[in-house]
Amino acid sequence: MTPQELLLDAFGRVRDGVADLVTGMTAEELAWRPGPKANPVAWLVWHLTRIQDDHVAGVAGTDQVWTTGGWHEKFALPFDPLDTGYGHDADQVAAVRPASGRLLADYHDAVHAQTVRFLGSPEAADLDRVVDRRWDPPVTLAVRLVSVIGDDLAHLGQAQYVRGLHAAQ
Repeated sequence: MTPQELLLDAFGRVRDGVADLVTGMTAEELAWRPGPKANPVAWLVWHLTRIQDDHVAGVAGTDQVWTTGGWHEKFALPFDPLDTGYGHDADQVAAVRPASGRLLADYHDAVHAQTVRFLGSPEAADLDRVVDRRWDPPVTLAVRLVSVIGDDLAHLGQAQYVRGLHAAQ
């Protein structure tokens, strides 16, 4: 297995987890919060997808799917088009209310497709390439992609837990 195949497998597991989680969920189920400041499934999945979209577009040198694929308009959120959810307060979290799980899954599918295209490119093979010099040590492509996978899996697990809490009520 090549490093690119390993990354494709990891991102594919995130995609499958997102689809399994949100398929069939209603807007109400997606928005349910176990506490007034807790993150609902909708925000967690939207945020993990926005981070993947933002970070992969950044290392690929492409536009984000969110802004070029009409997703910003489809979700109609009251945020700047480049907002990824980082640092959102409870009111901003509550504003992420997609009409269905299908909308979240479709956006994630579009981001996953862009991720797959990038990972198949010659640039993706250069995992030692420095992509962010704002850190010490500078961040390489490999570190950035593994960081995105880690963030995605953490938020996916949180969303699965929240769905389980809701179902147990």
